[in-house]
Amino acid sequence: QVQLVESGGGLVQAGGSLRLSCAASGSIFSINAMGWYRQTPGKQRELVAIITSGGSTNYADSVKGRFTISRDNAKNTVYLQMYSLEPEDTAVYYCNAQRAWDNFNYWGQGTQVTVSS
Repeated sequence: QVQLVESGGGLVQAGGSLRLSCAASGSIFSINAMGWYRQTPGKQRELVAIITSGGSTNYADSVKGRFTISRDNAKNTVYLQMYSLEPEDTAVYYCNAQRAWDNFNYWGQGTQVTVSS
């Protein structure tokens, strides 16, 4: 089992920045990719950014150039640095970790990000 605990959400004005953190514990050895997803009411959860154990990254088009995902393997923590935030970025952000051998998904409890205009 893997436990994921997010922190860093909050309320920010448009154009501002936030950094989300996700600390992983438990069977860390089983994890390959980690990432961030977000969800707004009535919509499906969508990928924001993902990073593999080797450091390869992928971003949603809507956040490219504004968000940066990084990973500290020594601390078992993944970060999402968000710049130039827009009201459309308002959502609950979920940390995700994928188990290496079957891509089983672990999820954090979510952290609210609210961007005011």
